[in-house]
Amino acid sequence: MKKIRVLVVDDSVTVRKRLVEVLSADPELEVVAEADDGKTAIELCQSLRPDVVTLDMMLPVMTGLAATEYIMAHCPTPIVIVSASTNRGELFRTYEALAAGAVDVLEKPTGNEVADDWERRLVSTVKLVSRIKVITHLRGKLRSSMPENRAEPVAGPPSPRCHVVAIGASTGGPAAIVEILRSLPPGFPIPILLVIHIGEPFGTAFADWLDGCSPLRVAYAKDGEPLPAVGHGRVIMAPPDRHLVIRQGRLRLTSDPERHSCRPSVDELFMSLARECGDRCTACLLTGMGKDGAAGLLELRRAGGTTIAQNEETSVVFGMPREAILLGAALQVLPLGEIGPALAAGRPA
Repeated sequence: MKKIRVLVVDDSVTVRKRLVEVLSADPELEVVAEADDGKTAIELCQSLRPDVVTLDMMLPVMTGLAATEYIMAHCPTPIVIVSASTNRGELFRTYEALAAGAVDVLEKPTGNEVADDWERRLVSTVKLVSRIKVITHLRGKLRSSMPENRAEPVAGPPSPRCHVVAIGASTGGPAAIVEILRSLPPGFPIPILLVIHIGEPFGTAFADWLDGCSPLRVAYAKDGEPLPAVGHGRVIMAPPDRHLVIRQGRLRLTSDPERHSCRPSVDELFMSLARECGDRCTACLLTGMGKDGAAGLLELRRAGGTTIAQNEETSVVFGMPREAILLGAALQVLPLGEIGPALAAGRPA
């Protein structure tokens, strides 16, 4: 069987050797090269064409973010970010790399993990990512500078049916969400509830980063706050490791058991909206591994809601949308570039 070829990039000799040791111990994986700076990583990626790159963010000569942007624009390769950086600035760079086309992020080992847990996660992540067919990703359209002329939400002419939009995403989600939000008008009046799979510690500042990329205000949900009315549009995110649901018109954050190994879970949000809002909700299920959100999207459709799934051609991973489509949960299957305009129009395309 052909082995999965991995390029390991980290400027720490200790960490790099640990990564190589763990990956080389698996019979399905082969470390084809190592690099200690971003420029060398790019050169090796172009010459060796590995199946996967593990990449640190803090690198000399050229940063991990710059290397990600170049690789995804010129020699697209699945990238797993392996990082120990959890301060705000470095987290923002990690989100930028995910928006630039990196597929997943994994923390570096701290030494406090359960025996072999981190090693198993590294190996399984590399194997999963190796199966993803990434595409050329031109970073220029996803610059995260503050959008100009951000306006406060104003009441517009939304569809009388839609009182709330819900969006769920996983792998490939950061870039997809940015594109959708940037395609909405600054005064988009309908509140948006968002669940994306980014685990701790990397999810702690994602709402702040997204707030800087979007014409709409973005913040983490607060337990017990009322669901905003139409005319007060903003994006409300599930925080890391908490389910976001709607109960009696209020946002609730719960520590209920994981669903599909996910907390927050898209299904938890969608199913609560099916019970609470029914035909007054529009829900979108975007790119991601697994099947979280598919059953919930079906419940929403059965409740009369408008349901949209991202199509295969524009999905980084056609897992979650595919499961929803197979269940008959999606009224519309749309390319990513058409989802924002469909929401702005107040109805599916």
